[in-house]
Amino acid sequence: MKIIALLTSLLLCTGLYGQVQGKRALFLGNSYTAANNLPQMVADVAASAGDTLWFDSNTPGGYTLQGHSTNTISLGKITAGGWDYVVLQEQSQLPSFPLPQVQQMVFPYARVLDSIINAGNNCAETVFYMTWGRKNGDAENCPVWPPVCTYAGMDSLLNLRYRLMAADNRAILSPVGAVWRYLRQNYPQLELYSPDGSHPSAAGTYAAACSFYTAFFRNDPSDITFNPGIPAAEAYVIRAAARAVVYDSLATWHIGTMDPSADFSCTQTGNGEVAFTNLSGFADTYYWEFGDGFTSVDENPVHTYPESGVYDVMLSARSCGLSDTAVKTLSVVILNAQQEAAERETLRIQPNPATTEIRILSTKPLHGSRYTILDAYGRIHQKGILSTDNPLISIHNLKPGYYFLKLNEKGWTGFVKMEGY
Repeated sequence: MKIIALLTSLLLCTGLYGQVQGKRALFLGNSYTAANNLPQMVADVAASAGDTLWFDSNTPGGYTLQGHSTNTISLGKITAGGWDYVVLQEQSQLPSFPLPQVQQMVFPYARVLDSIINAGNNCAETVFYMTWGRKNGDAENCPVWPPVCTYAGMDSLLNLRYRLMAADNRAILSPVGAVWRYLRQNYPQLELYSPDGSHPSAAGTYAAACSFYTAFFRNDPSDITFNPGIPAAEAYVIRAAARAVVYDSLATWHIGTMDPSADFSCTQTGNGEVAFTNLSGFADTYYWEFGDGFTSVDENPVHTYPESGVYDVMLSARSCGLSDTAVKTLSVVILNAQQEAAERETLRIQPNPATTEIRILSTKPLHGSRYTILDAYGRIHQKGILSTDNPLISIHNLKPGYYFLKLNEKGWTGFVKMEGY
């Protein structure tokens, strides 16, 4: 392919394989994906490790993301829905071209296809197939674009551009090119290329299949037993490379980073009422257990506890069959009107809200009493023994929020709500 032109030849090669259980993946690419039937090899690899991949593909020779964005076969397969993953592989040279051309010829169509994928199935994840530099660089475009004259130069640009596409589209990256580079550096005798110095050999496709298996199933590729007919020693080092590059660094390739993540905070507004703020990410449904037998499916519920106590609050954040759980301990104090009146008569905090220190004013002697400062979750932040009847306590280490001051003196316990700044 010349930098100034796009290939427009079309060779339709489609297939439907696999079983109806397990993960479902659609592969959209060209001859790099079609070579040695990569989708089928990923399914074979998965089956040997005890997993199942059902797949479909459209891989016309020389095809680009732009071509797939208007191809009726590709679009029909995307909109059929039900996919866990849709794999996008760009033409092998395009992402290594000068940035202005990549910004015009590649990135917009990655965005278009990702949008179509999300519209057709909001639980499908886009997976960008990072390819590799040619064995001796891109001799065709070297005269007009020197950075691609060597394998290292071309491969580095492909790596960078695929990372950008994955980041810009919040997508997964199957770093096949990075696995190839690891193998070229550590096992230079291993032949990953077919005789044309561009397409993958059986070993090269096996490296891609191990990478995709790890990205799809998040399992250790060391468990793979399938061998496409290459020497056992070569298959072993390829699986080890996929483990080192992909499995040991899943987050680097955005694998699992967009799963639901549960988190929340809360504010006690008085009389046992607690307002919960949902801080979860990548979730669309929620389930709360407040620790007193009551539950809620609201995103940001407000719950009233019937009595004082320590409660374990659980939030389950869910999306697309995945979930994450957060549990926090909440200390709730409810004083009835008589108790509140008694507390106001015997105990005061000044100033309140406070900034760096507080003074306890009491009609009862406090010298020698123990004090504890707790947050709304019941976590202790500060404690000590009062040295005077109206002591001054430094709170400069407290973060902004609401706290409880607990005093113990001859069996008497009082709670006072305060703010720290």
